[in-house]
Amino acid sequence: MSVTPENPTELSRRTVLRRAAAAGLLATPAAGLLSACATSGGDEKTDDKPATGTKSATNPLGVPEDAPIEVVIFNGGYGEKYATDVHQPLYKKAFPKAEIKHQSSQAISTILQPRFASGQPPEFVNNSGEKMLDFGALVADGQLYDLTELWDAPSVDDPAKKVRDTVVPGTVDVGSFNGKPYVLYYVSTVFGIWYSGKLFKDNGWAPAKNWDEFVKLCDAIKAKGITPYGYAGANAAYYQWNVILTHAAKIGGEDVLKNIDNLEDGAWQVDAVKQAAQAWAEIGAKYTDKSFEGLKHTDVQLRQNQYKLAFYPSGDWLEGEQKKDTPEGFEYQLMPIPSLSASDKLSPAAVRATAGEGYFVSAKSKNPKGGLEYMRQMLSVAGAKGFTETVKAPTVVTAGSQGYAFPPGVASSQAALAAAGKDVVNIYFDGWYKELDKEVRTATNELMFGRIKADAFVERIQKRADAIKKDSSVTKFKR
Repeated sequence: MSVTPENPTELSRRTVLRRAAAAGLLATPAAGLLSACATSGGDEKTDDKPATGTKSATNPLGVPEDAPIEVVIFNGGYGEKYATDVHQPLYKKAFPKAEIKHQSSQAISTILQPRFASGQPPEFVNNSGEKMLDFGALVADGQLYDLTELWDAPSVDDPAKKVRDTVVPGTVDVGSFNGKPYVLYYVSTVFGIWYSGKLFKDNGWAPAKNWDEFVKLCDAIKAKGITPYGYAGANAAYYQWNVILTHAAKIGGEDVLKNIDNLEDGAWQVDAVKQAAQAWAEIGAKYTDKSFEGLKHTDVQLRQNQYKLAFYPSGDWLEGEQKKDTPEGFEYQLMPIPSLSASDKLSPAAVRATAGEGYFVSAKSKNPKGGLEYMRQMLSVAGAKGFTETVKAPTVVTAGSQGYAFPPGVASSQAALAAAGKDVVNIYFDGWYKELDKEVRTATNELMFGRIKADAFVERIQKRADAIKKDSSVTKFKR
């Protein structure tokens, strides 16, 4: 499950924009994020120094033993039980005098923007979901605590080993901005196209490895009265642009994605992107349901659980997210994006994978040391195993999944990641430039639901990328 994204190294002027995994709505200018929700509460900000305690072998970060800590968790695909039933008890065991205040929400920015604007943030935040806070704006405004101290601290399980040495290579880098770590991406995430193993076995179908096989399979599925392919246009267009760009990387090599992330001239208009866009536009025209554009992800995912939809693009959080609606024997399976032709630069097994699901410590909270220790407990073997046993997903802690029998979907994604070998790619622009991400989402719906062609798709996005590149107020990163 090792993924090693390159660390961004170039910073220009005002904002720092970054995201992981899996899916992100980020990056407005820093002033906009905080001032937009600022009220008279902004005058209530105090200059009190954060609480600190005495460092010791059992308390290497110097956490004040009786200081309360507030934890805010995104209650999405992974739920909140891993926090309430695993991580918080571990923290409480280490610091029994500390009160833990827990809150969960599906609208992180809605509940927390006013608190950051007024200088009263919680210590620890799981920042994820459709209404997540802008990581880059928070970094630029000095709101996130530098995690270097955490990564250099002794691990819970082996004091002779630093925390950074207990996680998958690349974990620290993927959460770094301009070389400094501010975000812990905790979950190993693999992306691909999902299908029901039961549906395929019952019909004698096999997952496709190349495009001809994929099209013929879609025809066979359609003939059975099942919608072959679909995603939710109302809020999950990024699932599909992820497919298109991963496919473009398979066709033209990983530099296709690096050039897009780096805002290189003409990066979106190269043949590999056009070919991928054209191929998927044809899938949208022939094999999806036009009504999906107005649906949310859970609505379309439910149709797959009802055997009304065959293929659905997503990350491997899907199985856990749909647990309540998945019929017995459904058997989620991941299929890598089929190769377009024999001349593709990457192998048919190539996938996109990364560390996902971001967590941070608030620099201006009352007890940031407590937030760091909370992360240290998360990164213990007990914390990682407890998470995996609760949500059925692997973490970045290398020893955290050893000996665990994953459910069919995650088992298949881990097998796909292993099969990909060195052909593992990742994408960063959506976390660096929110406006570009928005444009790609909109253009993807236009393409997949038949309102524009591939040439217009790449031209439209390139125009927005060029405008961002010329905007001196936007921070630029390089892979």
